[in-house]
Amino acid sequence: MRLQFPTSALAAMTLATVPVTAHAEMARYELDASHTAIFFTVEHIGYAKTLGIFPGVEGSFDYDAETNELGEVSVTIAATSVDTFHEGRNEHVREADFLDVSNHPEITFTANGGSASSDTEGTVEGELTILGETRPVTLDVTLNKAAEYPFGHKRFTLGLSMQTSIQRSEFGMTYGVENGLVGDTVDIMIETEAMRMD
Repeated sequence: MRLQFPTSALAAMTLATVPVTAHAEMARYELDASHTAIFFTVEHIGYAKTLGIFPGVEGSFDYDAETNELGEVSVTIAATSVDTFHEGRNEHVREADFLDVSNHPEITFTANGGSASSDTEGTVEGELTILGETRPVTLDVTLNKAAEYPFGHKRFTLGLSMQTSIQRSEFGMTYGVENGLVGDTVDIMIETEAMRMD
């Protein structure tokens, strides 16, 4: 993927990553679990959308500050961590009608490229695996900030917002679709801070 960062941010990333005389190389970034949220909404009988989150997330990717190339994106979500703010519903969502966490404890997303549409916006095309079914998914990505963290770890950090929509029936999750009890479309939003690790 080629994300076009503003000149000041790009310069800072380049200077912080390698000596001026050297060619930049891929740096590894890891999602800060304490500042990463993956949440979703899905319609309930047409009345309103139900909100859910996945607190259990870990992920990383490679990024070249000089060429703006992205690679080796890998994100793992603990399906068992799903929380819809109602214990009875949580139990149902973890069962075979939906996430079947006893047989499929993880949801994964991997990618190796994308494209930019502006200095701070672009897309990442990858593969999402749910219930053992893998389908192509495109994330709309916004770069909110690229700078050294002001306290704590003080690593160079990318602030990112992402969103996409999927049809859960494409992954074999068909409960409630035909009779309209639960929507087929799932809107997914991701907010994260990714720290440079090397």
